Amino acid sequence: MKKVLIVFGTRPEAIKMAPLVQAFKKNNFFETKVCVTAQHREMLDQVLDFFEISPDFDLDLMKPNQNLYNLTGEIINGMKDVLEEYNADYIFVHGDTTTTMAVSIASFYFGAKICHVEAGLRTFNLLAPFPEEMNRQVTSRITNYHFAPTEQSKSNLLKENILENQILVTGNTVIDALFFALEKLKKINNEEINNLQRIIQKDKDIVLVTGHRRENHGKGFINICNALKEISKDKNVQIIYPVHLNPNVQEPVNNILSNIENISLISPLPYEAFLWLMNKSKIIITDSGGIQEEAPSLGKPVLVLRETTERPEAVEAGTVVLVGTNVDKIVEEVNQLLNNNDKYKKMSLLHNPYGDGKASKRIVKFLLNK
Repeated sequence: MKKVLIVFGTRPEAIKMAPLVQAFKKNNFFETKVCVTAQHREMLDQVLDFFEISPDFDLDLMKPNQNLYNLTGEIINGMKDVLEEYNADYIFVHGDTTTTMAVSIASFYFGAKICHVEAGLRTFNLLAPFPEEMNRQVTSRITNYHFAPTEQSKSNLLKENILENQILVTGNTVIDALFFALEKLKKINNEEINNLQRIIQKDKDIVLVTGHRRENHGKGFINICNALKEISKDKNVQIIYPVHLNPNVQEPVNNILSNIENISLISPLPYEAFLWLMNKSKIIITDSGGIQEEAPSLGKPVLVLRETTERPEAVEAGTVVLVGTNVDKIVEEVNQLLNNNDKYKKMSLLHNPYGDGKASKRIVKFLLNK
């Protein structure tokens, strides 16, 4: 029996790794355990609870005002004991977080085979996004098996001289998670969703906003907030903004957008409530990578608050539009989608380039043959 250790530390990683945990645990050929670094704590725990995952190892590393230096070192040191205790054959990491990069380094030192889910995404600019682009490039250098979500991601890896027999195009596991969650939502009564139903003004178009990227801290978030303030002048619109807990986000958002009648600033939402809100929205404005992948399956146009994206497939498919943090461009694109039914319909009906919800099954099947 092969031993698998699936490691993640943030809410987005947990969402995308949850269906993989479920798929491996259903297969008797593998012994599967889960380790969380808790790079994020509260938001991570919400996802674990929803997907009914109990970690076997919890490094519990989140601290107030943690920095990349301390976090990276603590993850590498913390993983040493976990790796020595469990002695896994395969270590699964996801995407581009500090957890991903540091766990990969620790696993490389230990001698376990590294399996990278959502491999091959690139902007080719180490500072955009920072530090995520560096994290995924470093991880790719020492990964044994690369599970690329798209052919474009595979192409990026091949150009970096990674062998084709080490790469599998799977689709993105976030779509697996989305389909699972939508089915589960039909069967549960959720307090957070009940609260959202009281907030939503049903006669208005919902514009859902999220933002957290370091590259937008400062002037970028000020511009974003000024754009939202301008959009809010349309009284047929309700902007709902679950505000990230980072003070660099909280300060400009609360200073500029508080006390505006049709802007609802709310606390970050659990995964299931956020999915429900995505489904009720007309337009989504975000700098999140995961939302760029999920929203097209819900038929929701996405405006991306970044100058570049490691998900060019969505731009090419037309399911997302890059608007950066330019006030005029954000306002113009929102107004076009709100007022031009043909443009909105065309964008909302496009095919999602990120998969069919079977990525996790493909990964398990691949490893069965190794």
